[in-house]
Amino acid sequence: MRWSPERLDQLERAIRDGRRVAVMRRGTEYIVVALRVTVQGSREAFVGRLPMTGEELTFVLDDLEGFHVV
Repeated sequence: MRWSPERLDQLERAIRDGRRVAVMRRGTEYIVVALRVTVQGSREAFVGRLPMTGEELTFVLDDLEGFHVV
């Protein structure tokens, strides 16, 4: 998936507003509450919290197959 400036703006807005996002990684869809953008090694990533368990997951942006603000 390519990250255009518009897509990054959508992610940043979701983080600012505390919205849920649906992401697809390695064939699995995750619905998480977007928390923050971070850097993992030299790659951009974002952290999301699973609503049911409160567990935080880190998603490297280049590894995502799909992204949608819910």
